[in-house]
Amino acid sequence: KQDATLAPSVRRLEAESGVQAAGVDGSGKDGRVTKGDMLAAIERAAAAPTPVPQPASAVQVRAPSPADDAAREERVRMTKLRQTIARRLKDAQNTAAMLTTFNEVDMTAVIAMRNQYKDLFEKKHRVKLGFMGFFTRACVQALREVPAVNAEIDGSDLIYKNFYHIGVAVGTERGLVVPVVRDAQSKTLAEIEKTIADFGRRARDGQLKIEEMQGGTFTISNGGVYGSLMSTPILNAPQSGILGMHKTQERPVAIGGKVEIRPMMYLALSYDHRVVDGKEAVTFLVRVKECLEDPARLVLDL
Repeated sequence: KQDATLAPSVRRLEAESGVQAAGVDGSGKDGRVTKGDMLAAIERAAAAPTPVPQPASAVQVRAPSPADDAAREERVRMTKLRQTIARRLKDAQNTAAMLTTFNEVDMTAVIAMRNQYKDLFEKKHRVKLGFMGFFTRACVQALREVPAVNAEIDGSDLIYKNFYHIGVAVGTERGLVVPVVRDAQSKTLAEIEKTIADFGRRARDGQLKIEEMQGGTFTISNGGVYGSLMSTPILNAPQSGILGMHKTQERPVAIGGKVEIRPMMYLALSYDHRVVDGKEAVTFLVRVKECLEDPARLVLDL
């Protein structure tokens, strides 16, 4: 119910701003709230920091440092990007029943194919032949066979995506961003490599558009470029799966009863156990492994 003693201009400001006149000290006759009082109150509210509602357990409060330590500390405001990354990662942990399963892949065949064709590939397509194109194609093959990893939860429904928008995590000085290679199932290896190279350049220059980082159905994260041997990647919500690539390292492995030195990479699939069963997660990783250890499968769609 509106206060009949308020001037129409005050009521209008109250409706437009959300600031309630009842909480404003009035300077008018008999303590009435004037238009000027409202404008000043609105200005004060706009200048005040907006509280972000969080559960008490999520608000991290640190104990003050001893004076000697405090004098040598530097306090820096988190960037908006870093705050967004922090919030999304914590939301994913709090929401999904997250689990990680591992496998390893012998990179011998992919490395040999890359070495054989990299010069010809670059000459024809004007882009370097890396490993991300192979991994993207391998993931699409595996997602086709295990559609649950390409699905997401919507209330009590599961949404299965019959398209493959593959997010590729790119590290920048400002933080991690995940641009999306759309319809990767329809792109050639060269088109995928060009798209990823372009994303990498523009990500480092801060020129990616918001829409280029939205709509992904599955994500690949390559910690190997920084030397990571093994990790458990966190889901990129609301997606149900993320593949972690790692550094290729020569290791002794048993081949046909003999020990050989092979370039090996650990693979990690983190998945939402609410959507993906353990059998499906393992099947996905095995399919990725098979495609990379025998790259002809990618060409023959096997």
